[in-house]
Amino acid sequence: MVLQSGIFCILADALIRSEIYSDYVQAHLAPSGYLKFPNDIPHYLEKCRFLPKLNNEIPQERNTTYKERFSSLQNLVLIMFENDNVLIPKETAWFGYYPDGAFEPIVPAHQTVLYTEDWIGLKALDDAGRVHFVNVSGGHLGISRSDMKKHVVPFLVDEASIQKHSNARVHGVPRTITQHYHRKQVAGSFIDETSNERILDGSSSYQWPSSVKNFFRELVGIAEENDSD
Repeated sequence: MVLQSGIFCILADALIRSEIYSDYVQAHLAPSGYLKFPNDIPHYLEKCRFLPKLNNEIPQERNTTYKERFSSLQNLVLIMFENDNVLIPKETAWFGYYPDGAFEPIVPAHQTVLYTEDWIGLKALDDAGRVHFVNVSGGHLGISRSDMKKHVVPFLVDEASIQKHSNARVHGVPRTITQHYHRKQVAGSFIDETSNERILDGSSSYQWPSSVKNFFRELVGIAEENDSD
């Protein structure tokens, strides 16, 4: 569920709540595609265009390839924001939710049918120790820089990679953050590959803005540099 303020958000909320699973609302209001009302599960499964497929909830349409790929992740970091007022309930960030037919109590992720029957591979990942449930303060997506360093950065880079590439630069950018190399995830590990595609829009000539480069340098512990270096 999503709660927002502002006149347009209020009007959208009213429309969504009234006919959320109608063809019109599903086609014209993007948030309606990922809203699940526990007191209207039949219509949700039949009409909701996005979330039932994402969660592999439709029995006759379970996507085994999707489950296999999801469960092949090396790490899944699920971050719940303590003061989240966009995801309702906030435990949704951990795959927890309400039971079918009621708005209480909140069912922990490990007790949901999605988990116990392993519709998307979440249980397989968790059994392998590759799911990390993180709880941080703040509102929706309001993660602090310190929490990002603590909970996110360790899964993006490792010390060996930082040491190896800290002195290798292209256009003043560490090779770990460069437009001429992209990081490919293979079985959970990242491999630098040459690429003819620009990370943002398909061209190898792209250069990251200084603010972006310095932000990532700071996160991974590399000193800031001038773009002229």
